[in-house]
Amino acid sequence: MAISPQQKTALRNTLVDADFSELPNYQRGKVRDSFVLDDGRRIIVSTDRQSAFDQILASVPFKGQVLNQTAQFWFNALADVCDSHVLKYIDPNIVIVRDLEMLPIEIVVRDYLTGSTNTSIWTMYREGVRDVYGYRLPDGLLKNEKLPETLLTPTTKGENGEHDIPLTKKEIFERALITPRQWDELEVMAFTLFDRGKKIALKNNLILVDTKYEFGLTRGGRIALADEVHTPDSSRYWDSRTYFSRFLQGYEPVSLDKEFLRLWIYQRCDPYNEKIPEIPSEVLIEFSERYISLFETVTGKSFKKPDVNISVRDRVRQSLKNSFPQYF
Repeated sequence: MAISPQQKTALRNTLVDADFSELPNYQRGKVRDSFVLDDGRRIIVSTDRQSAFDQILASVPFKGQVLNQTAQFWFNALADVCDSHVLKYIDPNIVIVRDLEMLPIEIVVRDYLTGSTNTSIWTMYREGVRDVYGYRLPDGLLKNEKLPETLLTPTTKGENGEHDIPLTKKEIFERALITPRQWDELEVMAFTLFDRGKKIALKNNLILVDTKYEFGLTRGGRIALADEVHTPDSSRYWDSRTYFSRFLQGYEPVSLDKEFLRLWIYQRCDPYNEKIPEIPSEVLIEFSERYISLFETVTGKSFKKPDVNISVRDRVRQSLKNSFPQYF
């Protein structure tokens, strides 16, 4: 794959970080940087960093914009299902949100036996485990096969490079992470969000395979959807038109998410115990195009690439200055 001069420029012009010293209370996440304001709002900037296996692997052109605008589409499409933290979008990479008290668990909803990380159910199943996240799986299932039922699988929230740890509902209550009433509400929300997501995705020839949800509490104590929703970073998508034939032939599904990069890495090393090799420019460009393709497929909109000759960081800074001149 030959890389064009424009693509080379895009590779150099990525948003690696969004640490702007003028703004208060900077916090760095895996791919998002944020600032907490005294008035109860939080500024979230989606960078172009790419994480997997609890590491930052590279910086991918347009990735932050894809994530932010994909999440924007889904937050709008799911607004009637539950409350969210979103207040306003001020830039392709920036959203202003309510600062929530985040709940200490993540919830992954799964429809298929797949995955490649240590917390994925396929990894556990392949090693002989049949009791996962409080569910009992039957013998004889194959990788990428549809599960007998949709599973809701909570984990701890791995901070500062720590691994997520699988949880059962019983363990959540024993550790008093959330209340039974909160769990009941989260369970209904998660299944409803996932069902809506599957229906919208299928209309656009996509299977929403699994997804991660994060929730927090508003100042009034209400549960609200936070972080991101149904993006290619938090979700797995397959091409529904080719899934079944490829499954019967034992091929991996055509994916439009970061599993493409995970599998590329797995073919070259054990990412949990060996150094991950440098990812070639050609792979990063293909990865970028897959993310853009997902945005366009899911939303039905054309992705508007910014001018690669204009610094993403400078544009983001100007957007922040325009919206928060008191800090600049």
